[in-house]
Amino acid sequence: MLVLKIIAVILGIVGLVGCILPVIPGPPLSWAGMLLVWLTHPEGMTSGLLIAWLVVTVVVTILDYVAPSWITTKTGGSKAAGRGAFVGLILGLWFFPPWGMIAGSFLGALVAEVIVEGKAVTDSVAPAFGSFLGFLLSTGLKLTASGVMLFYIFKFL
Repeated sequence: MLVLKIIAVILGIVGLVGCILPVIPGPPLSWAGMLLVWLTHPEGMTSGLLIAWLVVTVVVTILDYVAPSWITTKTGGSKAAGRGAFVGLILGLWFFPPWGMIAGSFLGALVAEVIVEGKAVTDSVAPAFGSFLGFLLSTGLKLTASGVMLFYIFKFL
């Protein structure tokens, strides 16, 4: 039982880190930590709470993929801007963590609009900013969800 509790805490912490690192599925890992807590302490955490956070996890995970692209298109960006933002985020994370992912997302969308779509730099700033806002929104939602789930992990241990 102690091993499961330790794994639950590790999953919650890694889930929180995963909200920032795009290769780690943050909220699903945090929810898995909650599931382990529920399995070890079913009298504390209700199954209703666990199911509610499963729904939140699914919604936040879907929004993580949809929000940046949707906001980019709403601000006049192309699919290339969305892809450029993702590539910029990864390169920025690789070379200048953690600030590089924020700047990389913006610059990736901007460069994609200018080079791939042939738009002027002035016409590409709004979609690049939209990509940046989408990144902030999805990251903020993931951090909030995983942070609350980590709170519940500690609360019910």
